[in-house]
Amino acid sequence: MIEIVQLGKEEIFLVHKLAHDIWPKAFRNIISSDQINYMLDWMYDINTLEEQVQTGHLFYVVKEDGVAKGFIGLEPNYPDIEILRIHKFYVLPECQGKGMGRVLFNKAVDVAFDLDLSTLHLNVNRFNPSVEFYKHLGFKVVAEEDIDIGRDYFMEDYIMELNLS
Repeated sequence: MIEIVQLGKEEIFLVHKLAHDIWPKAFRNIISSDQINYMLDWMYDINTLEEQVQTGHLFYVVKEDGVAKGFIGLEPNYPDIEILRIHKFYVLPECQGKGMGRVLFNKAVDVAFDLDLSTLHLNVNRFNPSVEFYKHLGFKVVAEEDIDIGRDYFMEDYIMELNLS
C-alpha cells in the first residue's frame, strides 16, 4: 500500500536519510561526489531541516508498506504570493517509474489548492533527467540560472513553473 505522510520536526530525519540514499545515485553523472557531499551537508543538515519545519515548510514522505521511498518539501508563498515552491522532490532510484513521484506531485497540487495558491515553482539541474518528468507533468521552463553555492560550486538550474488555474 502506498501512502503519503506529513512529517513534523521529530520525523524530519527521514528526509535526511532518504537524501543521503538518493543523491549519490541520482547526481553521480551530473556533479562531482565532492559537490554532492557539500550540498547534502548544506541542504540536508538535521538542524536546517528542523528549522525549515518550524518556519512553515511542509515535508511529506511517500511510503510503500510503511517504508519511506521518497519525499517532497514545499514552501507556500515563495518566492512570491500565490506560489507553492517545491524545494525538494526525490524518489529512491529503484522506485522511480512506479507512480511514487506522481503521488508526491499530486500532494503538492492538493496543498496548493488547499492554500489557494495558483502556481507550482521549482528549480532543477539542467542536466537532470527529471526535467523530462516535470515537463510530462506540465511544467514549463521559464528561466535558467547559475547559482554560486560556494567552494567554486554552482547549481546550473532551470526554473520551472506550472500554472494551476
